[in-house]
Amino acid sequence: MKTVASLLVEHLQAFHVTHAFGIPGKAVVPLLLEMESSSMSFVLSRHEAGAGFMAGGYAKQNGTLGVAVGTSGPGGTNMVTAAGQAMAYHLPVLFITGHPSVKQSGRAMGQDSSMFGTDIVKMFEPVTLFSARVERGDQFPLYLQHALECALTGRKGPVHLSIPADVLLEEIEPFTLSLPSLQPAISPYLNEVKLLLEQAKRPLLFLGKGVHSSNAYEEVKQLSKVFGIPVITTPGGKGTIRTDHPGYLGPYGLGGTEAANDYLQADVDLLIVIGTKLTDMTLPSFTEAMYPKQVIQFDIEPTFVGKSIPVPTVSVIGDAKVNLRALLSIAELSHMKTQVPEFVAKKIEIQQGSHNYLSAVTAIRLMRKFLSDDTILFGDDGSHTFYAIEHYDILKEGTFISDDVFGAMGHAIGYAIGAKFATTDVQIACLTGDGCMMMHGAEISAAVCHDLPIIFVVLNNGRLDMVDKGMRYNMGRSVGAVYEYPANIALFGQSLGAASFRCVTEKDVEEAFLSAMAHRAPTVIEIMVDPEEVPPTLKRGS
Repeated sequence: MKTVASLLVEHLQAFHVTHAFGIPGKAVVPLLLEMESSSMSFVLSRHEAGAGFMAGGYAKQNGTLGVAVGTSGPGGTNMVTAAGQAMAYHLPVLFITGHPSVKQSGRAMGQDSSMFGTDIVKMFEPVTLFSARVERGDQFPLYLQHALECALTGRKGPVHLSIPADVLLEEIEPFTLSLPSLQPAISPYLNEVKLLLEQAKRPLLFLGKGVHSSNAYEEVKQLSKVFGIPVITTPGGKGTIRTDHPGYLGPYGLGGTEAANDYLQADVDLLIVIGTKLTDMTLPSFTEAMYPKQVIQFDIEPTFVGKSIPVPTVSVIGDAKVNLRALLSIAELSHMKTQVPEFVAKKIEIQQGSHNYLSAVTAIRLMRKFLSDDTILFGDDGSHTFYAIEHYDILKEGTFISDDVFGAMGHAIGYAIGAKFATTDVQIACLTGDGCMMMHGAEISAAVCHDLPIIFVVLNNGRLDMVDKGMRYNMGRSVGAVYEYPANIALFGQSLGAASFRCVTEKDVEEAFLSAMAHRAPTVIEIMVDPEEVPPTLKRGS
């Protein structure tokens, strides 16, 4: 007989999960003690949301399950936002929360996570694929199996188990589960898709974040070449194709390019959408005049297929990589164009900063100059990332990760840390802003404690820039979006133990990056950017 806690840790280790992230509390102590007695590392985050973000980054980089642990009550509620963010990325993260005692349920208890207090199971339901409370030890094997199946098959995503402290200590018969591995289904409509591609006169590929999720980089590149199709990306699809790919017009949407916009206005007859819901962040300023005659939409699940652009749509439901491979295998050589039409995107002149500030565009291009081609850059939620979506060149697929759906401010800080725990041979960096830093910047302390050589680039303009500029543009004034006393992020980073730099000139930025790369330690590079610079986010409606 073994305790539920020990069997849970044994299974996580068997699934090659080396790290769990969280904050201790009485209700989860049995689980943490089991981790300590095994070779599994428990990483102390500074906030439970940060733990969930780290688990997401770990899952993203490691291609396996991420694990976040929080105690009952507020420990659990603090992780709900991180679950929503993992849901947006389709990441298999197991959120484990505690509960004081299932035997005492119904009585007054501190940090009660049941229906009599804060019902954590119900709170997690909208932001996970499965959320349940294990109320007896004999339930645990099946509940864990359900959670794994939901997290790791089909659309993938976060799951949640609430396990009371007394259940964690309950002894049950040992059992063995394997990670689920279902054969992905191939769409029955691929011959129709092939025919539409062969007949199209002016097709266009529109790549979203789902290409990252399915690791379909080679397949979308081949599809573009075989059928001679130019390419645009959504904001979240940035990084799914190299900037120098023939026919790549750049992103469309927030942070989009003129070339992408111009091509969409020039009678596209077939739009091939891969891995995107087509949200308002993706389709700002998309008018009826830009509607294609036909859409082919590849997506892992059908909820939003055909909803955003009201034209005839062929849906290809399932894993993008699997279906694209099958499509390419039936493409006839006689129809191969191999040559994608060349388009030259207009070069945007670097804006000059004012009042002794750098332009954010300059900061992004300097960052590109000093980061290696294979550095994986996590972009946070804010203007800073949309500047990068427009101006940061992709030199290797899969090296730029951002979210254009849920958009939790500060999530990229934790994601970068979790990703670095999962890899030692790839450089990890984070692009964030002063607002994001004041929400979740304390997680840099965890990077310092574990000596993780991550570069955190912080664009500081003393405001919540997207909100500030959006209100000014749509309402004529800004309310509550400017910090009366802007934070000194370099001092904040220094207080956490990171090597920190405050940069006001290009030379400052150069010296900071050279130092960061030479010393290989957690580094905060704060770049003071022009607070009046107009960000590439104003295409979105009010």
